[in-house]
Amino acid sequence: MQIQVFGRVQGVGFRYYTQQKAIELGLTGFVKNKSDGSVFIEAEGEETKLNELLLWCHSGPSWAKVQEVKFQEMPTIGYPDFRIK
Repeated sequence: MQIQVFGRVQGVGFRYYTQQKAIELGLTGFVKNKSDGSVFIEAEGEETKLNELLLWCHSGPSWAKVQEVKFQEMPTIGYPDFRIK
């Protein structure tokens, strides 16, 4: 699943907490900041766990102010772990 999170999501620990949540859920993939100020996530794993991550992204860490979340399905790539890029 590809997720893009918009709002005040850079400089608030969003990538770190996304990584922690993904690891807690047993997901693999990555999270990175984009030049437009958003955060981009690619995550793989069980559908129910992906949906939990997606739901979490609507609020994120307490310092974040999420305004919009976009997502789409994607083919499995086979990431070995979940990393911050």
